Amino acid sequence: MAEASGIDLSTIEGTGPGGKITKEDVEAAGGSAAPAAEKADNAPPSSPPSSPAPSPASTPAPATSGGDRIIASPLAKRIAEQKGLDLSQIAGSGPGGRIVKADVENAEPGKAAPAKSMDTPAAPAKTPAESEFGAPYEEEKLSNVRKVIARRLTESKQQVPHYYLTIDVNLDPLLALRKQLNASLEADGIKLSVNDLLIKALARALIRVPQCNVSFQGETLHRYSRADVSVAVAAPSGLITPIITEADTKGLGQISTQMKELAGKARDGKLQPHEYQGGTASLSNLGMFGIKQFDAVINPPQGMILAVGAGEQRPHVVDGSLQIATVMSASGSFDHRAIDGADGAQLMEAFKQLCENPMGLVV
Repeated sequence: MAEASGIDLSTIEGTGPGGKITKEDVEAAGGSAAPAAEKADNAPPSSPPSSPAPSPASTPAPATSGGDRIIASPLAKRIAEQKGLDLSQIAGSGPGGRIVKADVENAEPGKAAPAKSMDTPAAPAKTPAESEFGAPYEEEKLSNVRKVIARRLTESKQQVPHYYLTIDVNLDPLLALRKQLNASLEADGIKLSVNDLLIKALARALIRVPQCNVSFQGETLHRYSRADVSVAVAAPSGLITPIITEADTKGLGQISTQMKELAGKARDGKLQPHEYQGGTASLSNLGMFGIKQFDAVINPPQGMILAVGAGEQRPHVVDGSLQIATVMSASGSFDHRAIDGADGAQLMEAFKQLCENPMGLVV
């Protein structure tokens, strides 16, 4: 029977005494047996019609969701039935994906992997409605810029011992100076932003407190003699920090013009490497979004970053009396390997003094 059906007996596990291969084993290996009437049609005319072959109903083969039969040895079926296993959830390791004794012996109820067959098409990709948590989503591949951002910021939080210092700044004097300067620069087409003045204030503070104008380099510390301020800009590809070089000596009009140019190039993805690589310290401003206060992540190997929030009307002591003032919270994140707490506090104090006495920014 095996020879007539084209079945290799070496692939069949016998269920008879001593592992003997029985007729039922051969029929199960070949799938459902053909009715005797079909065999009689293929026999010589002189052959008498034979009785129907035993029905495979005694060893039913489970079907997959698509209606395809699952190929399994009779012994594997019997063990699966005893263990309460669903054969459709077991991957066969035998020829053509056939499930054999070892497959069901190693399987546990509810833990078996779905059966995979070369003839079974791959499952379709998950749709948003079929996501793990039920929430619709669209998969987006990370850009190279986003990968770099993720790697660098992860390394920063894991490897750099951050500490944070926050100070409140009365912005009214700085806002008054800005108003006067913009009136005088209007003919030149220059309009200073608050951020332009904050860049200058941070740069001058770094020169006043040179212990904070440093970067940690493993075995060495780099101390810088000028202040190059990296300014965080939100671009379509991700956060990027174009640099205002020599911000401590540049005029406010020059800082404003250069910042507008660099921000435009950042949003258009046209910044050159030398325009965003480097910097001795960073400034991140989220005040335009109404953020009151936040702590920024240091951009290694820089030693600090200043995070500034929105200026808002608050009760504030001015000249010994309680008044309403425009107050901004500024938070410095410092690398404790390079900058001690007292030095960081001096930098924050210098920044506050420059903002509240802003004539020092124009000389």
